[in-house]
Amino acid sequence: MQEHQLSIQRACRVVRLSRTAYYQPPMPASRRDAAVIAALTDAVARYPRWGFWKLHDRLRAEGQPWNHKRLHRVYCALRLNLPRRTTRRVPRRVRQPLVAPPVLNQTWALDFMSDTLYDGRRIRLLTVLDEGNREGLEISMGVSLPSQRVVRVLNELVALHGRPTAVRVDNGPEFTAQPFVDWCAEHGVAPLYIQPGKPDQNAYIERFNRSYRTEVLNAHLFESIAELRVLTDAWLQVYNRERPHDSLGRVPPLTFLPRPTSAGLSPWELSA
Repeated sequence: MQEHQLSIQRACRVVRLSRTAYYQPPMPASRRDAAVIAALTDAVARYPRWGFWKLHDRLRAEGQPWNHKRLHRVYCALRLNLPRRTTRRVPRRVRQPLVAPPVLNQTWALDFMSDTLYDGRRIRLLTVLDEGNREGLEISMGVSLPSQRVVRVLNELVALHGRPTAVRVDNGPEFTAQPFVDWCAEHGVAPLYIQPGKPDQNAYIERFNRSYRTEVLNAHLFESIAELRVLTDAWLQVYNRERPHDSLGRVPPLTFLPRPTSAGLSPWELSA
């Protein structure tokens, strides 16, 4: 208006603004709903375990005129919703025998871990182990590892080492999601789900995770995922080629049962 010397009427027409809105700017929500906020706060103080509809009926019984939509909008804005406790339904599983014949690609074990970078960011790690020779095939990492990422990692490992006969996993959402189930069906891989709350049924990968956490995650501070990636690849080479394994006669996994396809190299190293 000042730059082009326009009247209020013409300026409002140009920007398609009602003159009523120009002269009467909208009232802040906290001021407009002050009475509703005060009534809800008082009711919640008196009845802290009541849900929305009980509070709504109580306020209507006290003569308050607000309808349920306005009351619910303010109720949610104040974050007064009570948390609803739900139980995740996990299907009942048949106990799978924990047998590991010295055969490559017979059964791969998968599991998830979590850790924190130095700046406080949470990261997730997917560990993959061949139970035939206890070789660590891959440790994938990222801020998020959804089921599609698990499938992508498995495709890389299959292209590198061949297809496993079965995969041993827990009942986490990434392993029960449809992309993972479809991948197993497409490749003819049998998913061996352990029973809920029984991590000992996936003991080989749990022992592998303990060694990795003790020797890498708990022994260093990481400022980035790239830094953790470098140390993890170096640790995997030591674990597979140099570190004696008690259950394998005190020899490294690749000495106990060599892998002819890649000599124990990780997909990251081969791509590099």
